[in-house]
Amino acid sequence: MPPRIPQQSATASGPKHVGIEAGLGAELAPVVSGARRRALRDGDRQIDTAHLLHSLLECDPDVRAVFEGGPQLARLLGYLVQRSIGYGLRWQNAVENSGAGPVAAGGNNWSPVAADAMGEAYGRAVLRGDERARGLDLLAALVADPRSRAVEVLGRAGVDVPRLLERVESGHEDRVESGRGEHVESGHEERVGREGAG
Repeated sequence: MPPRIPQQSATASGPKHVGIEAGLGAELAPVVSGARRRALRDGDRQIDTAHLLHSLLECDPDVRAVFEGGPQLARLLGYLVQRSIGYGLRWQNAVENSGAGPVAAGGNNWSPVAADAMGEAYGRAVLRGDERARGLDLLAALVADPRSRAVEVLGRAGVDVPRLLERVESGHEDRVESGRGEHVESGHEERVGREGAG
């Protein structure tokens, strides 16, 4: 019996693989790898938004920080861990699709919704002036489609998705402001050093 996620040749994993994942930053590489491993281990047909959410929570401290404390995270991770033995079993033979149009393969074994989320994460980064998407970009993109599996899991864990998105946006603003502060302070120190030397 062949594996649910087929082995791919170098050509099969070429342009589509690059197209979907090219805009993701280096910090998201372990997230993508973790989601791929989890899908393979669970015997799922495709890597979907719930796999990405699980991997994000495990790999990215900024993502964990936008959730409301330990109990909420524990509930959420509990639901994600149960995927392969509980409610997630019904997902194994179905493609994750938003229902907005005909089902198309996302490429490189990504579900259409997961592939769209990665594209949207990159788009969010570009609008912010970054060249690569970060964990919070991907989290926001994962929950943008209310019919995604990530949103279903969040709902089961009692997470208020609109409030979560507000916290994600605040997290981005804090990072941008922090970066500006460091830049200004560094420039000030350089200027003082030059003046002192003169």
